[in-house]
Amino acid sequence: MNVFWNIFASNELRLVLATKPFNMLSTSSFRTLALSFPGTQEQPHFDRTAFKVTGKRIFASLHEPSLSANIKLPLADQAVFCEYDAEAIYPVPNKFGLQGWTTFELDKLPEEMVSEALLAAHSDVVNSKSGKK
Repeated sequence: MNVFWNIFASNELRLVLATKPFNMLSTSSFRTLALSFPGTQEQPHFDRTAFKVTGKRIFASLHEPSLSANIKLPLADQAVFCEYDAEAIYPVPNKFGLQGWTTFELDKLPEEMVSEALLAAHSDVVNSKSGKK
C-alpha cells in the first residue's frame, strides 16, 4: 500500500475527499488511465473490456453500460478502498470478491481514487512471481 493510502486511513484525508467536488470518471478516461501503465494491453473479456499486463494476468475490467470497473486488489488494499464509500466501492459479490476483485462505480468516485486503485492492482500483477492466471 502506498503513502497515499496510509494517509487515507486518517479521517482528515477522508473528509477532504468527501467534500472535494469531482467530475464523473468517463469510461474513456478509465481506459486511458488503465492503458497508461507500462506493459498494459486491452482485450475483450465476456461483456467487458479487460486490461492485463502482457504475459501476466488481468488487473482490471471495464463494463461500459453500467459505468463500473472491477479492479483486482490485494485484500488489504480492498479493505481500505471499501471503507471510503461502501455504496461506490465494494467486493464483487461472489468468490471473486473474496480474491480481491472490487467493483468501482466510476460515476461516484474521484479520478484520483480510481487511479490509485489501478496503480495498486497493476503493481500487484507486475510484482507477482506467478504468470498468467
